[in-house]
Amino acid sequence: MMNKLLVFQSDFGLVDGAVAAMYGVAFEVDENLRAYNLTHDIPPYNIWEASYRLFQAMEYWPEDTVFVSVVDPGVGSVRKSVVVKTVNNQYVVTPDNGTLTHLKKYVGISEIREIEETRHRRKDTEHSYTFHGRDVYAFTGAKLASGIIGFEDVGNKFSVNSIVELEMGDVEVTNNSIKGTIDILDVRFGSLWTNISREDFTKLGFQFGEKVEVIIRNGARTIYNNRITYGKSFADVYISEQIIYVNSLYRMAIAINQGNFAKAYNISTDPSWTVEFKRLNNNI
Repeated sequence: MMNKLLVFQSDFGLVDGAVAAMYGVAFEVDENLRAYNLTHDIPPYNIWEASYRLFQAMEYWPEDTVFVSVVDPGVGSVRKSVVVKTVNNQYVVTPDNGTLTHLKKYVGISEIREIEETRHRRKDTEHSYTFHGRDVYAFTGAKLASGIIGFEDVGNKFSVNSIVELEMGDVEVTNNSIKGTIDILDVRFGSLWTNISREDFTKLGFQFGEKVEVIIRNGARTIYNNRITYGKSFADVYISEQIIYVNSLYRMAIAINQGNFAKAYNISTDPSWTVEFKRLNNNI
């Protein structure tokens, strides 16, 4: 029995009627659905961020929740339209274009099916090629969330191993340092979220209150090199002071207390942006 929860994510923004159209299609299927937004502020065409935001939010929703994620620069092309079932019994309706990268690595996907569009497409939209979010994904997601169709009715399943995945940065550990990538920004506050887990970070013996050398590079170019306090919360440092902390996903992050680290140092996110935490000699 599905729970009728439908959660939308896109890069559409809310300045026009695109999101409202998807809501309308969903309620046309079942007006008793409960529809919510994860976000519609994904930067245009940014599949990486779409993947990360699903990973960030999905674990806090109940089993059987259906997510519709539409960041689809290849709309109308040969990329597959799919529904996946995670190991936590949640569903994602999305193009198979890399959006499932973080879920596959960090959560687990138990099964994937390609949407049979001849059966799961809103009536009289077969000549529309650029709004699958409305015509295919919202429509299919609503039918699944409402229980009108089951997961096995979506279409043929194919190998989870064939899911399109984006490149992810590695974590490198030495006897006195750990290096990873800046995966994403805590956008509103400008904090840097890395791919380095709390567990891996603390294995090096870092203690709350100590100074840690931080080196941020973009490719071979050093953008930032300074010593920052490792703290439990922003209150551990003065306003405008920098801090290393454990974020809500148990990964290491860097911030300025009541400031914006990313803007202050013009830092962005992709695999070329790396961060290294090093123990100082007097801490060893």
